[in-house]
Amino acid sequence: MGEGQLLCFCTGIIEAYADAKLHDLCFYNPNDTIEGKLVPKKHHGVLFVQVTELKCGGMVVECTFDHRTADAYSANMFLVSWAELSRCKPLLVVPSFRRSLLHPRRPGSYHPSLNDMYAPISALPPPPCRAPDADPLISRIYDVSSDEISLLQKLATSKGSSYRRTESFSAFLWKMIAETENDHKKICKMGIVVDGRKPLSSNGHDGKDDKSAAAAMASYFGNVLSVPCGEKMIDELKEKPLSWVGDAVHEHFLGLIDWVEARRPEPALARIYSSGSRDGPAFVVLSGQRFPAAKVDFGWRRAALGSYHFPWGGEAGYVMPMPSPARDGDWLVYMHLFRRQIELIEIVAPHLFKPLTSQYLSLMT
Repeated sequence: MGEGQLLCFCTGIIEAYADAKLHDLCFYNPNDTIEGKLVPKKHHGVLFVQVTELKCGGMVVECTFDHRTADAYSANMFLVSWAELSRCKPLLVVPSFRRSLLHPRRPGSYHPSLNDMYAPISALPPPPCRAPDADPLISRIYDVSSDEISLLQKLATSKGSSYRRTESFSAFLWKMIAETENDHKKICKMGIVVDGRKPLSSNGHDGKDDKSAAAAMASYFGNVLSVPCGEKMIDELKEKPLSWVGDAVHEHFLGLIDWVEARRPEPALARIYSSGSRDGPAFVVLSGQRFPAAKVDFGWRRAALGSYHFPWGGEAGYVMPMPSPARDGDWLVYMHLFRRQIELIEIVAPHLFKPLTSQYLSLMT
């Protein structure tokens, strides 16, 4: 059917040295200190690794994955397994590559709304030519305290409903991004990346949870993500309370598998990535809460910082909250948004988003 295949040549590892100390790095601005320096550029293949030794004796290990073959869950599994093997420990989770775990339904069925969320690459319009003075997408990393996140939860609660921290945070961002648009008649889109392993583990014919299927899906190595997308008018998002925005978050998966199956082997892409910002502001929330920084131990003790870095090149921005390695309950929030959006967020909510510093990470000597 023209399906792709993976070939392993065991190449793609770079050893580097940087004349800098760990606490001198500007973690707040990864565009300046991380991109193109500590993160390897992957020109081919599905995995590239760069190990950079620092002047202070510290070390930075960066891995670049091809997202078509591995989502963040799979990347986490790889990093933990790599660390376990380096210390001659048995693997806690043996990865599964069983494509049959994502079998489509017979006959297939999906909601027409999926056609608005995804499109075959051949059906996408060509990317627009960006003017030299166009507002650029930039990256910033912030620390967010647990107390501030709990406050957002309270503000997003309505009619006795209780939202998770990520849902409340996403609702707040949706409202903030809408504030950057002056045309109230435009729409503001938010996509939320959802891991399909848990909902798909109960994809049996009787509709009941299957423990063996759940275990198999928990070890599945691949890409099982969906980006359900919602949109609201700018004036609605600005005028309505945060609790109203929180009511808009939802997800779905089985139809997506059938949608992909009906178009195989042609690759597809989420529309919000390729053309999401043409009708108004658009961004995606990716959850990095399961980043296993505490488990990735190569024998050098726990890492001072673990973070995703995802310069994806799309037309919409993204935001990724991750667990803080410094304080339990706090978050590190990676933002890749347009400069005007970043500037407004820093002006409106400086109490919430504090630039990540070496002091916060306790790296100062």
